[in-house]
Amino acid sequence: MKAQLVRDLLTIHKLQCAVVLVAACRFLAAPAASADDRGSARITEDDRAITIDTDQLQAVIPKSHPRHWMTGIEKGTFLDKKTGFREAGDGLMVIDWLMEAGSDAEYSEQVFAPDGEGVGRYTWYENETDPGRREYARMAHGSSHRKRMVEGPQLCHRMKPVQPEIIRGKDFVAVKTTYQYEYASPGRTPGSQWTQLIVFPKGERYFVLMDQIDSVNDSDEMFLRNDTPGCVRHERGDTFSEMYLSYLSGPKGLVIPSSEFFEPFPPDLKFGYRRDTHQTPEHFIRAYHLRDQETGADGPWLAGLTLEPSVVYEAWASQRPGGIIVMIEEVHGRPVKAGESFSAAHIVGYFDNIDDMHAVYEKYKGHTVLVADESGWRLE
Repeated sequence: MKAQLVRDLLTIHKLQCAVVLVAACRFLAAPAASADDRGSARITEDDRAITIDTDQLQAVIPKSHPRHWMTGIEKGTFLDKKTGFREAGDGLMVIDWLMEAGSDAEYSEQVFAPDGEGVGRYTWYENETDPGRREYARMAHGSSHRKRMVEGPQLCHRMKPVQPEIIRGKDFVAVKTTYQYEYASPGRTPGSQWTQLIVFPKGERYFVLMDQIDSVNDSDEMFLRNDTPGCVRHERGDTFSEMYLSYLSGPKGLVIPSSEFFEPFPPDLKFGYRRDTHQTPEHFIRAYHLRDQETGADGPWLAGLTLEPSVVYEAWASQRPGGIIVMIEEVHGRPVKAGESFSAAHIVGYFDNIDDMHAVYEKYKGHTVLVADESGWRLE
């Protein structure tokens, strides 16, 4: 009897081990996110996105199938752990076309990209007779300072899946994404490379970012268009109470109440900046003061700092129909030869007040290049 009992117990034990082994194998074989807890941040990666968790922030960088746009920080994911607030737009540091000054009127209706997107479709409808389309163009781009695409697609909208590189250091984590433009306007060559490097330093409520272009084309006035820090979604100021633009209205900058954005207006009507018409400021900061939609209580400021003011070619904060403030910033806007590069460096994050933004700006100002490897990160 005892021998039989022992044999039964051994059989049960073997069955239990087999069940555990099968479950473990199924778990290992199933597609799942990988997590890395080394150093100053936790990184979770799957086929769709990379999630960064630092002691101060959380952010998601999409690789495919984004919530909204494919570039920069994904919509609704930039979390300030100190206050619980998130950005109030469609993502941060979103990238568009590679562009230049000029008109595309001669070829905008004849040239199409491989995916059917009209090359001149989103720039200037100079030949457009439909009043609705002309009004959209005026509200989106204004009525002056003509511009055209050099290379496309609009990366945030039509970029194919990417596989960013993750870089780890002692007190930071970084993500580097590259992509080549796929088509060009008449007489131009496609293939310029865009690189976006994002560094999340330990202990900070902001990230440091660089956008770089390695050009395969010549241009007298080439620039890269982005959103710095990002657009603002709102209904009569329910998500923000005020905006701050450091480069307007003197050395202290301009604080604008949200009520100024209750009605749509084009980029060249108010709150615009052009390097050829404005004095280059000491600091170039664009920020909005977050507001709790339920209670109306003020939260932190979400700010974008462009660390070398002279790199800004044009910038605006305009209210489009549909409850969105577009915070376009165009960088470089100078002659470029094929084989040359240009870049801009930014800091984007949460701040308790405007003075804190300027203090961080003073610490890092004057740089356009960001470098990161296992030994550390630095601005140049």
